[in-house]
Amino acid sequence: MTIRLPDLQGGFRAYEPRKEPFAATPGTPFTSRTVFSAAHVVADPFADSTPDSPAAVDWDATLAFRRHLWSHGLGVAEAMDTAQRGMGLDWAGAAELIRRSAAEAKSVGGLIACGVGTDQLTGPATLDEVRAAYEEQLALVEESGAQAILMASRALAAAAKGPEDYLEIYGHLLRQSAEPVILHWLGPMFDPALEGYWGSSDLDAATDVFLQVIAAHPDKVDGIKVSLLEAQREIDIRRRLPQGVRCYTGDDFNYPELIAGDDQGFSHALLGIFDPLGPLAAEAVHVLDTGDAKGFCELLDPTVELSRHLFQAPTRFYKTGVVFLAWLAGHQSHFTMVGGLQSARSLPHFARAYELADGLGLFPDPKLAEERMKNLLSLYGVNQ
Repeated sequence: MTIRLPDLQGGFRAYEPRKEPFAATPGTPFTSRTVFSAAHVVADPFADSTPDSPAAVDWDATLAFRRHLWSHGLGVAEAMDTAQRGMGLDWAGAAELIRRSAAEAKSVGGLIACGVGTDQLTGPATLDEVRAAYEEQLALVEESGAQAILMASRALAAAAKGPEDYLEIYGHLLRQSAEPVILHWLGPMFDPALEGYWGSSDLDAATDVFLQVIAAHPDKVDGIKVSLLEAQREIDIRRRLPQGVRCYTGDDFNYPELIAGDDQGFSHALLGIFDPLGPLAAEAVHVLDTGDAKGFCELLDPTVELSRHLFQAPTRFYKTGVVFLAWLAGHQSHFTMVGGLQSARSLPHFARAYELADGLGLFPDPKLAEERMKNLLSLYGVNQ
């Protein structure tokens, strides 16, 4: 049996779906790497909302997906850009998400870290207002018992006059943080409003400022997450970190080689692509725990084509593909997103994502995934 899929050239092709899923083993703690999956949120499909309305979240399905990730040994990076921070999920929704997910993590013993930003600021802001917004979110995350991830701020990018403003704001936050945090450098391919972060559009100059922040407060930085989609730059930054500060790769294009590492070090992981790859990614890291870097790459290298497809430009719309695959995999009953973001990718894009994910065995029930893909095709007028 085949399914008729539209291709990127305006035609159609026949695809024979896989019959058996990838066989994942039960999750146990990793020993060689710390691994977070940045998790998506599940919208409430029955809410009477618009793209401009506050996000309507299906809390039961959202938390169930986090339990799925924890069950495979993965940590959850909560309220990050994968959860549509600044693209459908406002601060009120993110705050509730943090509270609920942190409580759920405590109940199951799951690893969790949560994003701290300034998205309660909806217009032009002063540096004092940026600082206060960061402080409010940092306090909430710390009160929840989760680790804090200091995210890049659109408001700070707009208000800062130069590197000194970043040094002052981040220095202040690190001095007052109760526990070591993760610093997140999100590149403009993920959010164009972050162009020139750290005070310069020159990445070498920006890197120097970023490292200056860390060098001044190494005891308050657990690690850094680098999301620039440049493997060599991440490696160069990794090699310049103070002793004890980790690098968590956020490179959804080059993650296998960065996690595997080289004779001078390796990256841990905090990745949006590990949302759809959860069980397979966990299996690969367990193989790496045995010292088998070759076996790790043999499992994870074939997933890169799917990741590069989902994260293709405009990269910020990768969340659409992540939620689409969660629907096909049966983690949620519908393909609806907060902010209406399900409309952000084309039918040929979805068709290729389905084909690549099915080929990897990512769908626990391949028949269900096939039926749902056919239903979507039918809505677009494609007859089988």
